[in-house]
Amino acid sequence: MRSGAKLISLGTALMLFFAPLLLAQNVVDGGKKPRVIVIGVNGAEWDILRPLLVRGEMPNLAWVIGRGVSGKLQTVSAPNCPKVYSVFATGAPSEENGITGFKVGGLVARTEMLRLPTFWSILSQNNVTVGMANVPATFPAKPVNGFMITGMLTRGKTCDGLLCSPRLSEVEGGDAVYPPALAREIESHVGDIPIDCSRMPGAPELRGHEPEVVKNWLEQVSQIRRQQQKLFDYLLTNHSTDFTFFVQSCEDRTGHWLYPIQPHNVGYDPKLHTLSVDAFPNQYREFDKLLGTILKHVDANTTLIVLSDHGIKPLREFEPAMAHMDHAGATPVVAKHDFEDGDEVPGVFIAMGPGIKRGARIFGLPMSVFDIAPTILHIYGISAPAQMKGRVLTEIFAKPEAPDDLHQLP
Repeated sequence: MRSGAKLISLGTALMLFFAPLLLAQNVVDGGKKPRVIVIGVNGAEWDILRPLLVRGEMPNLAWVIGRGVSGKLQTVSAPNCPKVYSVFATGAPSEENGITGFKVGGLVARTEMLRLPTFWSILSQNNVTVGMANVPATFPAKPVNGFMITGMLTRGKTCDGLLCSPRLSEVEGGDAVYPPALAREIESHVGDIPIDCSRMPGAPELRGHEPEVVKNWLEQVSQIRRQQQKLFDYLLTNHSTDFTFFVQSCEDRTGHWLYPIQPHNVGYDPKLHTLSVDAFPNQYREFDKLLGTILKHVDANTTLIVLSDHGIKPLREFEPAMAHMDHAGATPVVAKHDFEDGDEVPGVFIAMGPGIKRGARIFGLPMSVFDIAPTILHIYGISAPAQMKGRVLTEIFAKPEAPDDLHQLP
């Protein structure tokens, strides 16, 4: 009996390990392609998310977490959005892939600077349809087997690309949309959408006008979020693809200067930080509403991944209040993510779908931003190229089960 139990245990362990490999093999052999939707939330911070989840204020995200795997995502040293999203894209360090930050060699980063192929180009070459919108560091748009709408670092008539928000009709210096005809369709059915979130106000703009500036800026952010939600819903309805990657950036942008800090924190200014203490948590409440829209397009055969490039924390006691030179140039920043020790600001990783464990939490930092590209390629049965330094996240997979209540949305 004891030896039989050991055999059963070993067999079960092998099935759990090889389940994702068998799924991938089915795709290679010509089976139905998986459907994967990835939602990036720039700077998503567990320290803010967890209290909202406990209080029941993010029901959609709580629903996904309960039916999937969640944990922290190890990021890189001194992380910023273009740097980490280029790691997501290539699975390789920034010094190898070519995009080291907002600027490279004094110039705003562009896709021509990327020296390695992206995982979505690899998907495209393997007949997987790809749809992307608002992903940082994707300007100018490159051809894919589907569509591409660029995000952060897109240039415009009054925007040099550094965290400003040109409208679709204002884009200059390259195409923001592929195929080009999709731009006219979006303007017709969704509107002249802003690309990325609003640039943060600088200190001179704020001084003496704090209430008015905060109110107006947050109203701009709310309008941009509504238009992005409308865009994502339109694309999922009318241009469904095998793989979809959408990103939100307003969370990170708001956190930099409106993080709900206390009087003992570095940079605290009562004229500013007593005005809208809920501004940053509200971004996550609004994200949960957007997630509800995305979930309308998720069925039992869809893998949904929610992730962030890094978290964001208040400045430490040994760091002076600073102006964020990559943003407005003089914004009074009170929270940041580009700590040299990237483990201070791990990102978020949440996954749900066929073959994914249910209600599981992964502790520590075994999952890394380098693992995203190999894992997505693996789901489609495509081997990761040698350039990719990460691994397949086999620990998120479980023995496939019959579809249950994935369609019963909250």
